[in-house]
Amino acid sequence: MTTSIPLLIIALPFAAVFAGLLLSRWPHHRQPLNTKPGTTSATTTQGMSARGGTTLRAAWIAVLPTTTSAILATWLAWTGPGFSYLAGTPTTTPPTTHTHGTIVTGGIPISLTLQADALSSLLGVLVTLVALAVQIYSIGYLKDDPRYPSYSAFISLFTSAMLLVVYAGDLLVLYVGWEIMGLCSYLLIGHWWEDRSNSRAAIKAFLVTRLGDVGFLFGIFTLGTAAGSFRITDVLAKVPEMPAVTLVTATMLLLAGVAGKSAQVPLHTWLPDAMAGPTPISALIHAATMVAAGIFIVARLFPAFQAARPTMDVLAVIAALGMLGAALAALAQDDLKRVLAYSTVSQLAYMAGALAAGSDTAAIFHLLTHGAFKALLFLCAGAVIHHVGSNLMAQMGGLRRELPVTFITMTIGFAALMGFPPASGFFSKDGVLLAMDEALSTGGLTDAAALLLYGCALATVAVTGAYAARAWLRTFFGRPRAVALPEPEPGTAHVVDVREAPRTMLVPLILLAIPALLLGFAGEPHLNPGVAATSVVLAALGAGAVYAFWRIDPVADPARMLGPLRLPCERAFHVDTLYAALFVRPVLALARLVVRMDDQVVDGAVRGSGRTARGLSGVLRLAQNGNVQLYVSGVLAGVLLIAVGAVVFA
Repeated sequence: MTTSIPLLIIALPFAAVFAGLLLSRWPHHRQPLNTKPGTTSATTTQGMSARGGTTLRAAWIAVLPTTTSAILATWLAWTGPGFSYLAGTPTTTPPTTHTHGTIVTGGIPISLTLQADALSSLLGVLVTLVALAVQIYSIGYLKDDPRYPSYSAFISLFTSAMLLVVYAGDLLVLYVGWEIMGLCSYLLIGHWWEDRSNSRAAIKAFLVTRLGDVGFLFGIFTLGTAAGSFRITDVLAKVPEMPAVTLVTATMLLLAGVAGKSAQVPLHTWLPDAMAGPTPISALIHAATMVAAGIFIVARLFPAFQAARPTMDVLAVIAALGMLGAALAALAQDDLKRVLAYSTVSQLAYMAGALAAGSDTAAIFHLLTHGAFKALLFLCAGAVIHHVGSNLMAQMGGLRRELPVTFITMTIGFAALMGFPPASGFFSKDGVLLAMDEALSTGGLTDAAALLLYGCALATVAVTGAYAARAWLRTFFGRPRAVALPEPEPGTAHVVDVREAPRTMLVPLILLAIPALLLGFAGEPHLNPGVAATSVVLAALGAGAVYAFWRIDPVADPARMLGPLRLPCERAFHVDTLYAALFVRPVLALARLVVRMDDQVVDGAVRGSGRTARGLSGVLRLAQNGNVQLYVSGVLAGVLLIAVGAVVFA
């Protein structure tokens, strides 16, 4: 029975996809064509109630399978070695694997294997619980959206794909889920595709992550070929026998896919733009699916990465630049969701830094706590946006009295993000910083990479305290600045309201606030007093500096403390502009050149041959004009030419 549980956990949300797309709108109700505008007939009312029934049916179809998967995943982690992973207790229990078939390829076979070990069991709990919270939250957030059934079905597909990545026992099976997630992100980020900016954001996310996935696929091929198998257990068993060049090449290629999926430098630019999608999707992507997949892959194949020291140095440099750069960018954003987006890039870089420092346990622990408090923060941001009608903090303020539940739960989320005790982020961030501190002496990294990583991590702690305090103060304190906006277009869900969010949105906030506050104790943390004290002091200094600037002028933006650095930070150091100049514009220019060559040379040759034939036919047509005298003259001229030729050449 245990061997089939991972399959059930994956299959239930996958079945919900087809049930949601095929059954949620059945039976179909059509509004009669003769209904006059401005009138409400009984049939029209019936159609409106049918839409509500469709939404409710789609919600049940999505929520029930996800709930069952969450229960099974929690039971699997509880009865297995999953929670011992958080405590750092080594386990000798072998992973539970079950092969559901084999695909013969003519070369290395692909085994349809699923495995449940400590790592996959923990991540399975994270994915299913966050997905369940997002599904429930979306019922209230998108209650009037006509495309809610397809939206909830795509969330189920997203959940199933990430679960396939988590429980896969074969690298190519894992890659299937990896790519399906890319498709789901495109579909969900562009859910409100009527707005061109949303479509652009979806396309950007799809293309940037696909760019990294090219390297990821070749990295899988390199490892599988060297090991003679794509089964993860076989690959890891063969790592000690692999040449160093093979390991470095494979892990560097895999790192490209990790950078794309987990939005790390230099492929991080898609994640802030992905905020164009509905806020619950932002929570799902940032907390439990896409961005978590890259960190999970490095942890899953950690022995291979550890054996490739140059790759770990590169990972350390990427993490160092990403964590500090993204934190500074978050400090200058006015869009609340973009603040949280850059925060995600920074926190993922923390996890990547812990992996580079040699501690996969610290990285996964922070991944779990981050999944809890970042999902909480995004869903709280959605409640705020739903209330105010805008993403901009310039139009927020003084909301703590109007949104008391959201205020309390978001305060817990910000405390965990900043790493203040007793919130979960305090314990997990301490583990990450301790791993980086130990990397300075253990020699797992080169001295320069270890020093850069630890220095940037400490600076990022202070900047994190600053941008979290800024967002908290500008959203919930000061003078209320919300202005009632015109009713938006259907399907946008940004509606000014004077009440707290509906219950379907508040319940997930309250439930997520519990692990965001207490999950740190689940890991039986062994704090380093020096590192923990340094972390808290730095975060308090960053938050205190923002509070001082805010206190001087509560209306003005505390980001003015950045001075001349404010504009570069607000534009994320112009990386998008640089990419546009180096890659986008040359590619577009080349595309225009190809189009011009195709139009003027290839098609021109075809059109030219037609014009030439028509011209020649026009010349022949001059002779075929029906004039008998012209025909006789032509014949006589020909006879004369033949006669002259015969005389001359004879």
